[in-house]
Amino acid sequence: MPPAPSALINADRISKSFGITSLLDEVSLGVHTEQRIGVVGLNGGGKTTLLEILGGVTEPDSGRVSRAGGARIAVVTQRGELPAGKTVAEVVVGGPGVAVHEWAGDPRVRGILAGIGVDELLDAQVDELSGGQRRRVGLAAALVSEADVLLLDEPTNHLDVEGVQWLADHLMRRRSALVVVTHDRWFLDTVATRTWEVHDGRVDEYEGGYNDWVFARAERVRLADAAEERRRNLARKELAWLRRGPPARTSKPRYRIEAAEKLISDVPPPRDTVSLSTFAKRRLGRVVIELEDAHIQTPAGQALLDSLTWRLAPGERIGLVGVNGSGKTTLLRALAGEVEVAPGRRIEGVTVKLGWLRQELDDLDKDQRVLDAVESVAARIMLGDKEYSASQLAERLGFSPAKQRTPVGDLSGGERRRLQLTRVLMAEPNVLLLDEPTNDLDIDTLQQLEDLLDSWAGTMVVISHDRYLIERICDSTWALFGDGSLTNLPGGIAQYLDRRREMRSGATGSGSSKVGSSQAASGQTADAQTPGTADAPAGRPTVSAAEHREARKAMNRAERQIEQLSRREDELHAALVAAATDPERLVSLNTELRQVVSDKEAAEAAWLEAAEAIE
Repeated sequence: MPPAPSALINADRISKSFGITSLLDEVSLGVHTEQRIGVVGLNGGGKTTLLEILGGVTEPDSGRVSRAGGARIAVVTQRGELPAGKTVAEVVVGGPGVAVHEWAGDPRVRGILAGIGVDELLDAQVDELSGGQRRRVGLAAALVSEADVLLLDEPTNHLDVEGVQWLADHLMRRRSALVVVTHDRWFLDTVATRTWEVHDGRVDEYEGGYNDWVFARAERVRLADAAEERRRNLARKELAWLRRGPPARTSKPRYRIEAAEKLISDVPPPRDTVSLSTFAKRRLGRVVIELEDAHIQTPAGQALLDSLTWRLAPGERIGLVGVNGSGKTTLLRALAGEVEVAPGRRIEGVTVKLGWLRQELDDLDKDQRVLDAVESVAARIMLGDKEYSASQLAERLGFSPAKQRTPVGDLSGGERRRLQLTRVLMAEPNVLLLDEPTNDLDIDTLQQLEDLLDSWAGTMVVISHDRYLIERICDSTWALFGDGSLTNLPGGIAQYLDRRREMRSGATGSGSSKVGSSQAASGQTADAQTPGTADAPAGRPTVSAAEHREARKAMNRAERQIEQLSRREDELHAALVAAATDPERLVSLNTELRQVVSDKEAAEAAWLEAAEAIE
C-alpha cells in the first residue's frame, strides 16, 4: 500500500469570533501532501478567516495550528498587499540582486508570468497598479515560489476565461498541496479533489469537487427531510442540471448516483425554452436591439469592431467572452446606447425595457437602507408566473430581513453588487445586459440567481469569466478575438479556448462564424454542440479484455455487497431508535452497526479500485 499522505498543516479545535458572530467553533482539520481542497460557503461565513488562520496571517481566538517543519507556505489573500516601492519583477522573481538571466531562461517562470498576465508589467512599480493587477502579481509570486502549500483566496476573480483555464491546468500539474476559496464552480470541480463547506461555525468535508458536493448536499437534504422547501428544490434542480449535461466528473459509486437520481426523476429541465421564447416575443415584438454597419471604438480611440451588423432576437441568451481588454464592456455599452456606433446605427424596439448591471457601484445612495433602495425601484414584480415583493426578492439574493435594514454605506463590495443586481431585476426589464454579474457572489447566491433567471423571459447578454454560469444560463456563446469581428462559437467555451490556443500558435481556427464587415447576423443562434470528450491521459496502461471483465465482475460484486450492507445499515438505524430504552440492546446494535459501516467502506473502496482499472 502507498504511504499515508503527510500532514503539512494541522488545525486543532480552532475558534474565531468577530464581535458576537462566531465564524469557527472548535474546528479541527488538516492539509496533507498533494491534496487540492476547495473551500465554499456563504459570504461572511468564515472561509477567508479559515484560510488566513491556516496561513498564519490571522491567529485563532483559541485552539492551535501546527505546520510541518520546513514546509513552504504561500498565502494570497484578497487584500492585495505588496511591498511598497518595488517593481513587479522584484516582487515576483526576487530582489534587486536577482539578474534577469537567472529567471528569464526558466520556461516554468516565463509560463507563469504569461499565464497570469503579468509578463508585460515586470518593470512597473507595484504602487501604480490597479487592484486587479496587484492580485495577479501576488498570485504569480506565489506560483513562482515553488511552495509546498498554496493558500489562495478567490484567485480567479481578476482572470478571464482563458486565465482561469490556465490556472486550473497549472495547479493540477504541480505537486503542491492547495487550499482555495472560490465561487467559480467550473474551477472548483476541475481542480478540487476535496471540498470544505464552512457554515454555522463548522467545516464539513466532502470527497471531490463541485459535482460531488452538490450530490452530497442533495442527499443530505433528502435524508434529513429538511424543512426548507426552497433550498431542497434548488439542490434538486442543480443536481438535475449537472446530470443532464455531459457526463459529470464525480468519484461517487454508481449506487450513490442512482440513489441521487431518484431524487431528480421528476425535475423538469431548468428552462422551458419554447415557452420563454414565445412569451419574450409577445413582450418584445420582432425588434429588440440591432446594430447595423456599426463602427465601435475603445475608449482610447482604437478600432474594436468595423461594419458590425448584429441583431438580438427575442428570448436570446448570449454569453460574451474575450480576453481582458478585448472590448466586451465597450460592446455592451454600444448595445445599451452609451457608445457611438457611427458610421452605422443602433436600432431599439419600441417595447424594449433595458436592465443594465454595470461593473461600477456608483449608482447607490449610501444613506438609504437596503430595502428602501430596492423598493425605490418597485414594490412588487412578476418573474415568470410568480410574484415577488421587494423584500422577498432581496432575500432570494442573500439579504436576510435583518440585513435589509442595513444602510447601503455599511455594505461590503460584494453586498453592494448583490443590491445593484436586485434593483436591476426589480425594474422588470425585458432586455438584460449583465457585466460580470458573479463578482463577489457566493455559490448559494449564484444558484438563487440562476433559478430566478431560469423563469425570466427576455433577451440577455452576459459578460462573465465564470465558465459555469455562461454554460448554465446562456444558449449561445460569442467572442471577441481582436480581429475586428464578433465570432459565434457553437462549441461554447471549449471552442473559445481552442481558438485562443490556435491563435497563440499561429494557426487559423475554423468551425465558427464571424459577424463583421462581410456578414450579417440574423438573430438566430447556432445549436449548442457538446464538446468532445478528452483523450485518455498519457501513460495510462492498456487494460486487456480479460482484465476488463475481471474488473467489471469485481465492480458488480462490490455493488451487491454495498446494496446489502446499505439495507442492513438502515435496519440497524431503525432498530437503534426502537431500542432507545434498552441499554444492552443499544450496545449490541451499535457494535454491529460499526462493523457494517466498516464493511461498507471497504466495499466502496473495492468498487472504486475496480472502476479505476477500467476507466
